[in-house]
Amino acid sequence: MPKELERDLGLPSVLAISIGAMVGSGIFILPALALKMAGPAVVLAYLLAGVLVLPAALSKAEMATAMPEAGGTYIYIERGMGPMLGTVAGIGTWFALSFKGALALVGGVPYLVVLFDLPVKPVALGLAALLIVVNLLGAKQTGRLQVAIVAAMLAAMVWFVGGSVGSVERAAFDGFLGSGGGGILAATGFVFVSYAGVTKIASVAEEVEDPDRTIPKGMIYSLGFTTLLYVLIVAVIVGVTPDGIVGSNTPVADVAAATMPTAGVVVVVAAAVLALVSTANAGLLSSSRYPFAMSRDQLAPPSLSTVSERFNTPTMAITLTGSVMLALIAFVPIMDIAKLASAFQILVFVLVNVAVVAFRTSDAEYDPSYESPLYPWMQAVGVVGGVVLLTQMGRLPLVGAVVIILGGGVWYFVYGRPRVQREGVAADTVRRRIDRKAVAETDSTFRDADDTDVLIAVTEDTDESRERTLLHVATSIARRDDGSVTVAQFDQVPDQTPLDYAETVVSDADRRFEAQTDRLSADVDVPVEYGEVVSHDPKRAMTNFAREHEFDIVVADPVVSDRGPGLLDGRIGDRPADDLFTVSTEAVDDLDTVTLVTDRGPFHPVKVRVADALAADNDAKLELVHVFDETESPARKTSVDDYNDSLEDLCTVPVDSRAVTRGDSVDANVYVDLDLTANRGDLVVQSDDEHRSPTRSDTITVYSPTDRRFGLFGRLLERTVF
Repeated sequence: MPKELERDLGLPSVLAISIGAMVGSGIFILPALALKMAGPAVVLAYLLAGVLVLPAALSKAEMATAMPEAGGTYIYIERGMGPMLGTVAGIGTWFALSFKGALALVGGVPYLVVLFDLPVKPVALGLAALLIVVNLLGAKQTGRLQVAIVAAMLAAMVWFVGGSVGSVERAAFDGFLGSGGGGILAATGFVFVSYAGVTKIASVAEEVEDPDRTIPKGMIYSLGFTTLLYVLIVAVIVGVTPDGIVGSNTPVADVAAATMPTAGVVVVVAAAVLALVSTANAGLLSSSRYPFAMSRDQLAPPSLSTVSERFNTPTMAITLTGSVMLALIAFVPIMDIAKLASAFQILVFVLVNVAVVAFRTSDAEYDPSYESPLYPWMQAVGVVGGVVLLTQMGRLPLVGAVVIILGGGVWYFVYGRPRVQREGVAADTVRRRIDRKAVAETDSTFRDADDTDVLIAVTEDTDESRERTLLHVATSIARRDDGSVTVAQFDQVPDQTPLDYAETVVSDADRRFEAQTDRLSADVDVPVEYGEVVSHDPKRAMTNFAREHEFDIVVADPVVSDRGPGLLDGRIGDRPADDLFTVSTEAVDDLDTVTLVTDRGPFHPVKVRVADALAADNDAKLELVHVFDETESPARKTSVDDYNDSLEDLCTVPVDSRAVTRGDSVDANVYVDLDLTANRGDLVVQSDDEHRSPTRSDTITVYSPTDRRFGLFGRLLERTVF
């Protein structure tokens, strides 16, 4: 039986871990630095940051009751948004928490210097090593230590506020909004990381007793209490404002020295050290769970999910996280750590809010015992607020966050993608909606296909065999839709020849065309008209002629003319009709199977309609072939099966469907290579954006206007989820 984590963290431990993860560098280090940005309004910045954290806290509380697994943020984003974004979130949050833990230790040592003459970095490194050992001993010891630290720290903070509030001067708040909205938002983003700890308990959810009740209570209670505490402490710091407080490394100690007796200063300094050690301890505890959870999901090496037989703790994950924290303390400047941690924390919280929406709107088995109130408006506020804050934080935080995101993406594609065969519920939800839309469009295409007028566009180089094939395709469509067929030969003359003169000339090619068309259409039970169109540019003439006569479909001969550019040479810009397709095959009679092949999502509705008409006219069957990668998720395969079943209900001929893996051969009938070439003995119908092998000759290529699809963003989204 595999080892599991023990559930022995109750509400006091949850509150202690959450508050301890918040109350640290955010209040003992950052206020003096944020004061430069917002002035007295830094009080408002702390309040606003607490409000903007609330949506993510409620979202994570909801998801934690549905998925009480170690990993927290990573688990929710990975399950909701997919393994790639889950990898980015896991690595990024792991670094962000490690940054915050390192910041707390480096920022805590200056408070010790107030009482003792100690070197900052060596002491910080020693404290980090001690915390690593404590966490290796087990979460139970860690939880008890957290309760003791937080209780002592809170008692000292109450004394600090009570002992200093009498020294607050109202004049210190003059010009409260003098920094403007930009300064307040910049400060809000800067101190945002002060509240990051509110959701960290979710990363140890597997160790929480009665998680359905304990986790939501722990998050909400700790956030409300910490926000109030922050506002009171910062108001005291601003109101007292001793000289040199702006930019100070020990703002709380400086205020205490100006307002409290020596014993009070000692107590406050001790509380600051305890709080900062508490933050580092909680950060190490929760951040080490991210590599642990990623390892279990095969997105990180398996050694990181190893659990100690003696202490039941993920020793390798804790050791790795501790090593990263030691490196940060030794080599990375404090301000850079703080800015990067805040920026990426905002990004992660934005993804958390999006993830809960993905779960709520999906068909997945998602049954949280606690639901976020005011959904989805609460999540919308969190997303919009986070994006606004990111725009105010400057270049360095954004660049650092982008580097971490890109690094996480590279790690996923190099290590994770070859090992995982799953996806987030968001991708499956979007894909199924695209499938339903495609089925509805296909149904509409079948139902609305009455009185279809088809234009066959040929040139003087189109021989009788080619025209027979084109006529067969066109009449197959027109016959079922009670339509008509017009065959037009587009003659090209030199630019020097006036068109009114060329119009009066009947060439041998014209006589041959009229004679062969008359013979070919004699036995056709569909109305057929024919004639010639003279122009300097056959391609443009085809477009103008089709539009002028309002043809529904154009069937064109792709053969290149010896006399100049053919009808379809170069890029096809404006479509001559609603739908255009070319026929590159010698014959379409005596067909047994008409095949549709795709690896890019649903088949185009016109593609299905044409294939169904040809199959019906030849008493053939229709085969739907979908190409998958070797690591394709089971969810996609299931959704494709459902989509094919829906198409089968719409079609008028027998339908078979099959899935093939890229590079495999199936029954020696279909071979799929990197160019997605479907080699069969009959006919393949493809779309113009599906790149087939140039050796493939028996194909019908459908060119349809992009506005019949989902737009540019929709097509990009379709490519992503398929």
